[in-house]
Amino acid sequence: MYSRKIAWNVLNREEIEAFARDYINFINAAKTEREVVDALVNYATKRNFKRLEEVTSIKPGERVYSTFKNKTAIFAVIGRKSLKDGVRLIAAHGDSPRLDPKPLPIMEDTDAQLGLLNIGFYGGIVTYHWVNIPLELRGIVATKKGIKKIRIPNLIITDLLPHLSKKKFAERKGSEVVKGEELKILIANIPVKEEKGYSWKSHVLKILAEKYDIEEEDFISADLEIVPALEAREIGFDSSMIAAYGHDDRVCVYTGFRAFIDLEETEYTRVFWVVDKEEIGSEANTSAQSEFFKYFIAKLLELSGEYSEIAFRECLLKTKAVSADVTAVINPVFKSEIYDVDNAARMGSGVVLEKYSSAAGKSGANEAHAEFIAWLRKILDERNIPWQPGLFISKAEKGIGGGGTISKFMARMGMDVVDMGVGLLGMHSPYEVASKADIFSAYKAYKAFYEKS
Repeated sequence: MYSRKIAWNVLNREEIEAFARDYINFINAAKTEREVVDALVNYATKRNFKRLEEVTSIKPGERVYSTFKNKTAIFAVIGRKSLKDGVRLIAAHGDSPRLDPKPLPIMEDTDAQLGLLNIGFYGGIVTYHWVNIPLELRGIVATKKGIKKIRIPNLIITDLLPHLSKKKFAERKGSEVVKGEELKILIANIPVKEEKGYSWKSHVLKILAEKYDIEEEDFISADLEIVPALEAREIGFDSSMIAAYGHDDRVCVYTGFRAFIDLEETEYTRVFWVVDKEEIGSEANTSAQSEFFKYFIAKLLELSGEYSEIAFRECLLKTKAVSADVTAVINPVFKSEIYDVDNAARMGSGVVLEKYSSAAGKSGANEAHAEFIAWLRKILDERNIPWQPGLFISKAEKGIGGGGTISKFMARMGMDVVDMGVGLLGMHSPYEVASKADIFSAYKAYKAFYEKS
């Protein structure tokens, strides 16, 4: 009979805590996809990785990387086997659900005497989660004079006070308690005096011009994101969990990349790929559907002297891959009405191995082959790494839930791929929760995957 392990009872607790401290430092620093790529490249260059485009040949042990548009990156350590035998690939996504300023976002309300930022949202969010919490604006503005890095803290979206909202909110569905168009960020209360009266917008534009050398039109060519200004912290009487913005999917980015970079030379070439745009369907040229990964593999083959169209296809078809993405664990408050308890993951039972994801009926899902799952199970069990099965769907008869990952795009290239990642509570909220033991389990699992010949 199958029985889940308790990861805390299997793994070394001192190692769990040490790894958790390192992870907290990473996720506090990297809150946008650009910051994620910058952090990984910084780690890699300190460990003698060279930019792929700057090398003329590669040999076993060579460490190379490439980035594209500063939002996606691929890292590789060349193995002893031919690339035609395939690579060991782990891929995770660096983007997270968030709020995005609109192209011309600065507005004012003269009746309220406030400057406001007009925003939309990126990915699947619950709008009422984003009110009354500290926020910050991070990213870049591309002006005619060059690139300006921006980080503006101390922002907030206010809610309607309970004294005035009781009737209004009682009439709304839960998903519309705060509507998307009601998410307006406070940015100013001091006006400037103009001929026609006072202007709060003009004051904001004056600050931006003086402090950042930015004018209103520059927002059209900006990559700016509104993210929670919340530090990751330990949670629980026993400090066993971590609450943070962006566990989805930066917890898998960090654990996968650490597993990748902590190893020395391996039999197979190992590759780590961080992608963008997963939260909006993996569209655009920095996503898992772009040509970037194929370019990278073709370039490796060329530099090794092995390139041909057949060799390129052989490499893809013989590759073994992990789509490193988070999943849901049982929330005790909603257990009976939402979860298929026998098949749902639990917090603290290790990394979650998902044979398939997506909605009921396996619509739009990649389903890993039984032989590949068995191969991976054996690796984990031989090393006593706690893992558990899970499904990112709930009770099928109710038609509730479901979610997709990048595994289906990887599968289209012919490789064997399975979803394996950390289980979360509060996924897609501004402050998600993960178990330290599950985080460390993921690191151990990814490392074992890379090591296996």
